Amino acid sequence: MAADGVERRVPLARAARVRFEDGRPVREFPSYRGQRNYPGLYWSATAGTHVGYESWLERDHAMLLDFDPQVSALVSQPLWLFWENARGKAVSHAPDYFVRRADGSVLLVDSRPEERRPARDLEKFAATERACAEIGWGYALWGELDPVESGNLRWLAGYRHPRCFNAEVAGRLREFFAAPGLLMEGAESAGDPIAVLPVLFHLMWRQELVCDLSVVLGDRTVVRLAGEGEE
Repeated sequence: MAADGVERRVPLARAARVRFEDGRPVREFPSYRGQRNYPGLYWSATAGTHVGYESWLERDHAMLLDFDPQVSALVSQPLWLFWENARGKAVSHAPDYFVRRADGSVLLVDSRPEERRPARDLEKFAATERACAEIGWGYALWGELDPVESGNLRWLAGYRHPRCFNAEVAGRLREFFAAPGLLMEGAESAGDPIAVLPVLFHLMWRQELVCDLSVVLGDRTVVRLAGEGEE
């Protein structure tokens, strides 16, 4: 849907030139008593605005994309795809996320747990992947994330907003973690941990400071400046 709120249908080849990141979602998420999924809005540091999600899994995928430094734009429910299946029946599908990378390339993402992929939906995902390949876009069907990594990311995402940044404190943290060090020791070296930790976590969200996110974050997590110690 265009930024003016008007939905337009165009050939696939022409759609490849559309800036979907400037448009609006093509559908809304229903909310009703007793529903089993949890729709909502995720504030994206990348987009500087809210991105919709229809489940906690979609929320985690939006967060993962927001964390990726190669992602320059992220929108939910960006477009409809229409086609006829092998039986001549009209089919449509709205992918969950449209991603524009810093190099200009595009990725469409669908979120679905492996145990909730019936054959009819797998056909839609396969058709979406073929359409993306035809116009030079990437496509990904994502399932559940590693629980430790997603838990760590949810923690860091709590400090993604620019208000958590302090240039003076950030400078002291970069200096300390130029050599790998323990998270809490670095925080204490830069001042009062209560004031320093939000800045530290913000730098970790921005991936200026990095650690092994496959292990639960804690005060003894080894943190280092990005690029240091890499071969």
